[in-house]
Amino acid sequence: MRILLVFSIYLTLVAFTVNDTCATLTKYPPNKKFKVVLDAGHGGHDSGNRGNGYFEKNIALSIVLAIGKELEKIPDVEVIYTRKNDVFLELWERADIANNANADLFISVHCNAHSSQAIGTETFVLGLDGNAKNMAIAKKENSVIFLEENYEEKYEGFDPNSPESSIGLELMQEEYLDQSINLAGLIENAFTGKVKRKSRGVKQQIFWVLHRSVMPSVLVETGFLTNTSEGEFLNSKTGQEKMAQAIAKAVQEYKKSIQSNEAVYATGGNEDGEVEVISNPKPEKDVIYDNVTFKVQIAASKRKLGTKSYNFKGLKDISRVKEDGLFKYFYGATSNYAVVQRLLEEAKDKGYDSAYIVSFNKNNIKVPLNEVLN
Repeated sequence: MRILLVFSIYLTLVAFTVNDTCATLTKYPPNKKFKVVLDAGHGGHDSGNRGNGYFEKNIALSIVLAIGKELEKIPDVEVIYTRKNDVFLELWERADIANNANADLFISVHCNAHSSQAIGTETFVLGLDGNAKNMAIAKKENSVIFLEENYEEKYEGFDPNSPESSIGLELMQEEYLDQSINLAGLIENAFTGKVKRKSRGVKQQIFWVLHRSVMPSVLVETGFLTNTSEGEFLNSKTGQEKMAQAIAKAVQEYKKSIQSNEAVYATGGNEDGEVEVISNPKPEKDVIYDNVTFKVQIAASKRKLGTKSYNFKGLKDISRVKEDGLFKYFYGATSNYAVVQRLLEEAKDKGYDSAYIVSFNKNNIKVPLNEVLN
């Protein structure tokens, strides 16, 4: 019965989104506030993990409040908290706060636990992953459902301990996957560069709180309370402030990339671990780059769509490349940088407001835009 329900969700989603699968992108009018919803995991009678005697719920809340304090210094950023004190919230409530606010980002903060001295941060986006360790983390965070009244009705038969319940859930947020991965990469880079923490990387798994949110969303495991040194660091005010500043910095980099239509390279960075954000200057006249092809990336999806114009709001000359497990879709192809800027504007006019320019060398290998422009 559960499998039939999940596949019915899948078919409903396909029916309503086939023409807009890759088109749901956030709009950023000049005067619009950039809304960030910060979610401190657990709370109230749900203490979270108690590694080394610490309280995950308290540490997560302290980090979230510190992130908010940093972001609230930015005039065009609005911070919304799912909780600001020690209260219990059901998972659906947390995501709905973000949905009702029409937020641009949803960030849920947690602390990890393990039976060993495992160490390191990791940031999750929504998706299926066969890794047993990642599934164990998802089960731990999703098990909060069992503390809620009438959870069987609220979560439509979803069982945190059943892999079958995961089938199809990732489709709910697939449109935002590429953006979520970008944000997650920026966060992990900030942890390693700014705070010198060990990173376990960006990962995918089914978390209900991410599945229900309809915007770029991540779940951050800030480290293991069960690790002697890391638990002590996270339980300290200094550690909490440093982790919060790193996450806030990553959010600012993400915001800048989206609002300025700049290309973000979430891997690499300078010696301080900062991710490079490359601007796309608008040339006044035609500029031809030999052996370079510019394209406008308009979307990414785990589903393979035909490159017909009806799938892309009437845009023609669409190409598709599979990269890092995603199908990425591009509009146009030219060696003239002024022309690709015009193509970018056309894509934005069609509603692809988060589109950006990418460049390929003569072997059709993607190269950083700044290297080409310089």
